[in-house]
Amino acid sequence: MPTVTLHAASGSSAGTVDLAEEFFGIEPNVAVMHQVVTAQLAARRSGTQSTKTRREVAGGGAKPFRQKGTGNARQGSISAPHYRGGGVALGPKPRSYAQRTPKKMKTLALRSALSDRAADDKVVVVESYGFDTPSTKGAVKLLADLGVQGKALVVVRPDDEATQRSFRNLPEVHLVSPGELNPYDVLVSDFVVFARDTLPGTRPEEVEAAASDTAASDTAVSQTEEA
Repeated sequence: MPTVTLHAASGSSAGTVDLAEEFFGIEPNVAVMHQVVTAQLAARRSGTQSTKTRREVAGGGAKPFRQKGTGNARQGSISAPHYRGGGVALGPKPRSYAQRTPKKMKTLALRSALSDRAADDKVVVVESYGFDTPSTKGAVKLLADLGVQGKALVVVRPDDEATQRSFRNLPEVHLVSPGELNPYDVLVSDFVVFARDTLPGTRPEEVEAAASDTAASDTAVSQTEEA
């Protein structure tokens, strides 16, 4: 079971804490992480690009000139794609780029990402953030005391407004609640910072669900590789 230093709000050591094996101690599955992150980024695309076909552009209802006698090639409409200002042939239309990703695959990808960060000693745990009132200066000092540099993913409870307001103005910090943890945010961050009560796998029902998901995910992945 992975073990990390437990920090006090002042940044000093307050002992150690065991991380849940199901979330922080598995062998990262790179292929699944790649597929889930690709689906995440695809879902962020707005898909609003649009071009007009020859039927949708204005004008072009009559022939530009008579069929015969002009010496030119026959033309039916100035809205044809080869005319300047005409319609676009086979152009893009609004569409959804969303990909369907199985829930167990998302779970495996998140646990793989967290395990990868834990293996690199990039998971930081504090007893509590210790903010009674919002303080951006205090948030900067806390991260410095914890040795957190670069991009940081800070996991905060939704009801901890003082901590959220303390961190939210820092450009290198991305705030998420425990339920919003996802592989992309974990992988693009240099450090992942948890309060002790936001650690995944701290509740018995969470551990039990993760264990069952592990067995099902491993079975599904092995079947995919065999196919």
